[in-house]
Amino acid sequence: MANFDEPAAAVQVDLSDFGLEQAPANDLLATVGAYSGDALSGRGAERERLVRRDGGNDASEQAVSLALDWFARHQMPDGGWSFDHTLCPNCRGQCRNPGSLAQARNAATAMAILPFLGAGQTHKEGKYKKVVNAGLYYLITRMKVSQKGGSLYEKEGRMYSHGLASIALCEAYAMTRDKGLYAPAQQAVNYILYAQDPIGGGWRYEEQQPGDTSVVGWQIIALKSAYLAYLQVPGETIAKASLFLNTVQAKNGARYGYTTPGDKASTTSIGLLCRMHLGWDRDTPALVDGVKFLSEQGPSSTDMYYNYYATQVLRHYEGDYWKKWNAVMRDQLVKSQATKGHEAGSWHLDSSHGSKGGRLYSTSMATMILEVYYRHLPIYRKQSAETDFPLD
Repeated sequence: MANFDEPAAAVQVDLSDFGLEQAPANDLLATVGAYSGDALSGRGAERERLVRRDGGNDASEQAVSLALDWFARHQMPDGGWSFDHTLCPNCRGQCRNPGSLAQARNAATAMAILPFLGAGQTHKEGKYKKVVNAGLYYLITRMKVSQKGGSLYEKEGRMYSHGLASIALCEAYAMTRDKGLYAPAQQAVNYILYAQDPIGGGWRYEEQQPGDTSVVGWQIIALKSAYLAYLQVPGETIAKASLFLNTVQAKNGARYGYTTPGDKASTTSIGLLCRMHLGWDRDTPALVDGVKFLSEQGPSSTDMYYNYYATQVLRHYEGDYWKKWNAVMRDQLVKSQATKGHEAGSWHLDSSHGSKGGRLYSTSMATMILEVYYRHLPIYRKQSAETDFPLD
């Protein structure tokens, strides 16, 4: 593994410098612990046990380690990342397959930070704390705060960028209880609330547009991350999001389309994960049907977007469907990871998303899939602290 000297050391800051005035007087997270007892607890001391019990192995964990090293080596001097990784001074074109969305810096930075957080690496502790700190600083300093909230929208990434960056800020806050992250995380959530389509309840590329399932998926994950971090998430927003899903569902909720009812595996995986987060029971007939459908489809050899969402659905559902899926998905990723040269630790798979996001996008998705054993505790397992959103 390369001996990495963090390129962003010059921008290391204390995140407590940022807006503490809005931090809650009684921080509920202070009473439950940074890891212990919450839905992210698997990222701490429980990680090794969960890997062994739930289907990971030494090879999958080594792949995660190599991927984090690749991300660290491709951090830009300003602390962020770019989907065009060749712009990084440490790379200078040594890695192939750059993405075309070079200006979607917020999205790229979030997609690089999330695998670190998934592995339990925060800006407070871990081998890569300086890397994570610089990445969070990059996002916070690029947030545009107004009466709408704190926007991380950008022209190329649009609401995808904001949703991804919001997840990163909310997870970092939940994991560390760093009150310096409270205001940025809550402001990011506030912008999601503002950007929701007031009629249909969804989200799309621009604020308050009629929604599509793909953009909706990231916003719901962000809101669930915020809720688990004890940030303010109105029940009305969640209820409206559920109504949007009703408009794109087929087969009584077992399948999902993009902007209208449909049955594509990719949008179905997003819709089902959203339904899980929004409170569907494990024995809900539509969920049982949908999970069986995804299991029969199996992992894709190229579509990491579908693989990312479907892996989470199967992981949360558990049982034989999960065991079958995991055995294929895990080994497929381990075998396809680059092992030589500057590309070592990364992935690139040809797809529409892969060409836009490039090697960084593919590596982020693959790494988060391999972290699935501990990134979140399964929703339907008794020890999981995840609870339904409030709908009133």
